[in-house]
Amino acid sequence: MRWYAERPERLARQIVADVVALLWAVLAVVAGIAVHDGLQALRGPGESLVAAGGQVSDAFTGVSGAVSSIPFVGADLARALDPATGAGADLAAAGRRYGETVGMLADGALILIPLVLLLPVLLGWLPLRLRYARRAGSAVAARAGAPDLLAVRALTRVPVGRLTRIAPDPAAAWRAGDPAVVRRLAALELTDLGLRPPGL
Repeated sequence: MRWYAERPERLARQIVADVVALLWAVLAVVAGIAVHDGLQALRGPGESLVAAGGQVSDAFTGVSGAVSSIPFVGADLARALDPATGAGADLAAAGRRYGETVGMLADGALILIPLVLLLPVLLGWLPLRLRYARRAGSAVAARAGAPDLLAVRALTRVPVGRLTRIAPDPAAAWRAGDPAVVRRLAALELTDLGLRPPGL
């Protein structure tokens, strides 16, 4: 496989496209991290609820313990405070659930946002670069020893108008083994890939 062209104009376009794809990938990761950090900052209210619920529960537990020692009515008073103690525990549990939910959203965003933003790179740029690398690698391998293969590729891929500039019937000339036509067809295929013709 050959990743880059030999001709400067095609090479420059490839380098620019690769740099843009790399910058886009970095931007996608940075966006994912920024959203993750922003969502993580929203965990603060949940942590406050956990702390407040714990304080309420502790306060009513302390009061319940203190009033339970009052003769005759202490046990009843302590039982009357149980719902308030439970409310504090419920408040703390709600804060924990909120924090866990926000944490899961933040972790999901850290994966999902870069993945969505990288779709144009993964579905557009990457397949094109891989296809070019395979085609260019095959063409470079055939350049020195198999110009006929390059000529066949040109005959099957290049528009007819461009082919007839090489010869009135380039397919017939290729079948007849005309070396000049074969060389020009091979050069046409190589040039389209941004590669130098043989001998240059």
